[in-house]
Amino acid sequence: MSQQYPLKEVKGDAVCFVPGSPLFSVLMEPASFCYPRLTFLRSPYGQFGASAASSQDLAPWPQRLVTQRWTRPVDESPPAAMSRNGYFFEESGYLKCDMDDGCETKEETGGEELFDAVNNTVVSGDSIRFFVNVNLEVPLNAADENESAGCVLLHTSRKYLKLKNFEEEVRAHRDLDGFLARASIILDETATSLDDVLREMLKHFAEDPENMEPSCNFEKIMSTLFTDSGTPREGNGTHDVSDSTGANIQTCTSHLKFHLLSDTIQGVTATVTGVQYQQSWLCIICTIKSLQRRHVCISRLERPQNWGENSCEVRFVILVLAPPKMKSTKTATEVGRTFATMFSDITFRQKLLETKTEEEFKEALVHQRHLLTVVNQRPSISDGHKSHGSKPLKLHEFLNVGKGISDDIARRFPVYALDFTDGIIGNNKAIGKYITTMIFLYFACLLPSIAFGSLNDENTGGVIDVQKTIVGQCIGGLLYALFSGQPLVVLLTTAPLALYINVIRGICDDYNLDFSAFYAWIGLWNSFFLVMYSLFNFSLLMKLFKRSTEEIIALFISITFVLDAFKGIIKVFKKYYYSGRTGESYLEKAPTDAIPSLGINTTFLMNSSVSRSMSLENQTGTHDVHYGRETAVLSLMLMLGTLWLGHTLYQFKKSPYLHARVREILSDCALPISVLTFSAVGSYIFKEIEMSKFNYNPSESLFVLAPVQSLSIGSVMSAMGLGFLLSMLFFIEQNIVASLTNAPENRLVKGTAYHWDLLLVALINTGLSVFGLPWIHAAFPHSPMHVRALAYVEERVESGHIYETIVSVKETRLTSLVANFLVGLSLLLLPFPLQWIPKPVLYGLFLYIALTSIDGNQLFERVALLLKEQTAYPPTHYIRRVPQRKIHYFTGLQVLQLLILCGFGMSPLPYMKMIFPLIMIGMIPIRYNLLPRIIEAKYLDAMDAEH
Repeated sequence: MSQQYPLKEVKGDAVCFVPGSPLFSVLMEPASFCYPRLTFLRSPYGQFGASAASSQDLAPWPQRLVTQRWTRPVDESPPAAMSRNGYFFEESGYLKCDMDDGCETKEETGGEELFDAVNNTVVSGDSIRFFVNVNLEVPLNAADENESAGCVLLHTSRKYLKLKNFEEEVRAHRDLDGFLARASIILDETATSLDDVLREMLKHFAEDPENMEPSCNFEKIMSTLFTDSGTPREGNGTHDVSDSTGANIQTCTSHLKFHLLSDTIQGVTATVTGVQYQQSWLCIICTIKSLQRRHVCISRLERPQNWGENSCEVRFVILVLAPPKMKSTKTATEVGRTFATMFSDITFRQKLLETKTEEEFKEALVHQRHLLTVVNQRPSISDGHKSHGSKPLKLHEFLNVGKGISDDIARRFPVYALDFTDGIIGNNKAIGKYITTMIFLYFACLLPSIAFGSLNDENTGGVIDVQKTIVGQCIGGLLYALFSGQPLVVLLTTAPLALYINVIRGICDDYNLDFSAFYAWIGLWNSFFLVMYSLFNFSLLMKLFKRSTEEIIALFISITFVLDAFKGIIKVFKKYYYSGRTGESYLEKAPTDAIPSLGINTTFLMNSSVSRSMSLENQTGTHDVHYGRETAVLSLMLMLGTLWLGHTLYQFKKSPYLHARVREILSDCALPISVLTFSAVGSYIFKEIEMSKFNYNPSESLFVLAPVQSLSIGSVMSAMGLGFLLSMLFFIEQNIVASLTNAPENRLVKGTAYHWDLLLVALINTGLSVFGLPWIHAAFPHSPMHVRALAYVEERVESGHIYETIVSVKETRLTSLVANFLVGLSLLLLPFPLQWIPKPVLYGLFLYIALTSIDGNQLFERVALLLKEQTAYPPTHYIRRVPQRKIHYFTGLQVLQLLILCGFGMSPLPYMKMIFPLIMIGMIPIRYNLLPRIIEAKYLDAMDAEH
């Protein structure tokens, strides 16, 4: 029977007790030096003795002890561990001498240490059952000789994983169900070393017919679990080195092999003194290429095992194996997170220790899953903040007249001065970002004003032209920038408004009404209804618009930009490419109506082009200006070139070229650079090719009051109906764009002002209506792009996917003020040089706006999932919380709603286009009453969640 030897520390000598030998070595040192702590941890066999190891196993024992005092308690657990040929040494690192005991301060040697410390790792051995803390010091010359043999690099990476939410993350239940269906459980494992335990678990895999992997090499899996996979074992050797006392000591110089687990998950708890590890369980994860499916094995050890620091009393080992190409929610880490969450509960681990059979073990797992699900449900029921968003609206909230406006003013007025000084005064200046944003916003406001102004000029016969559109944009934009509650919202005249103006012109022609008066009355009724909406807090209804509904409308607007661009380029091809070079043959067959969207009157353009070409021919005798197929091809090149250059520069900030600040400037100025570049290409480089330009007819007077008294009472009442439909469009567009601008991911901090901004838009459009200027409202995607231009963005990587996250946004009024002021000054640039901008460049601008607007649209991302393999799915919140089939169902229903909205909004019948705002409102009952009958409400809420 082996004996139990007491642990001693004697000043002047170092005593080591080892299995099988009462005394291993006694080294006498001068009393002025300090000695290392000697720690013996309990053997798994209960005591040190011959059963653990023999003294000859310690032949290559390092002979040099660091002569410094160890100041920590003798019985403290070892701080680090390492392995060499089955022996485990814990290196404590250098500590200063205790000067109170007369110790001399000893300088650290400049040579490389023979062993490097490895913190917070799990070690494994086959025979040794104890740890000895030593410091090894080698002279400089010995370190140089042994550098290649004794020094290796170990990369350690730690990251925190969130506990899996069993109530929200559907994969948690599926992981456990998959394990229970093919349960691999080992109870009361008698193996004591980590290597033996893992071999038994892999052997259990191999013998289980349900877990058979025909092409899998379990010995290779065993080696992959550790950091020393592929490290050579040969090359052992010794040589003599001399210590500071002159003694010759034999030291091993073999290749060191660090036998440490590569990838583990452990439970930790943050305390005042640091991080406390849960040491009774260990989750080991590994990715193996040869595997065909995921495997999980749980082993309960017969008695606690000590496998190093932070794993001193391990009773449970969870082994997770998975192939590399898996969906982001099915990876080895995600499966390990599921079981690690369950084992992090100490009460659950105690219950598992009491189980006798595998069936009881499984029942305990199922019961723990139920408890985790119930616990996670409780906060969502009791948390008033979370439930506030879904609190039903009450009638008295709408009868409290003006409360929303007063609350908005009280919220935003205290920070009004900061809207002018942020980024200008103080430490965090952002003048450069302001300048680039002003340039971007100037072009983003001016070019649509030119395009829609040209369209309005054609539709109204010159009553509303480019000049008036620019004036209305300047005045309305300046007023909104000065007095709005959310100045980051951008006001513009849009395609739906141009459509309404075209319908109004048609009604006036049919009933012989004065267009200016009828237009003014519709605008006044529209403003009246908007004032009522703001006074009676109707913006509260926007709570009913879920994120999915907002994204349907946003994607619809993006599609309208794309269709407008393609309609324009198709008209160009019909006119120039298919008609040949003789304009006369085409003129006979050309339609006389105006081109829808952003096109111009075909007959007018052809007549002007032909007459201009003929006049040049008569003057010079040759065709100096050509039009025909080359015009169509060049138009296509200009449109696609504007799109390509703009989007390339917009994405340039993600490239590794140039300096980060230069990349950011190029990205912010992508729109103006692309427009100016291809305008120069079309109007200067290819100046001999005729290109379509927007019409410019200078107005005699910009500010003429409309004769509102000239209409009869019946006409005024009919204008009220059209004004009501127009107010619905204004109400939805204004509030949805404001909601997208104030989205939580944008991290705006100064608050919202939905009611006050709606009132301000009503007042602005009142003035625009009576002077015959085009209406304006919040524009998408210009407003979110304005926020993006003022944002500081950082990239994060999750499961191999790169995400851009907004850190902060400079909330200022200066960019919008300056941009709209510059738009007003652009009147001095009419007709030239602004008329040098070809229409195909404007079409390319619309494509660029549409392409950049879908960035971050979850509906578009979910449609793209249908074309991706599962391994490429991003680890988004809805991928984690919702079954894949439900995601595709929901996406299909959203696409169906989008098609219905497009059917009304893009109908060739003008009166159907006017009622499409009612279709938008009709999406609310679809979301609340119809969709929950098809998809569970919890899944709908998860996909409508912000993150």
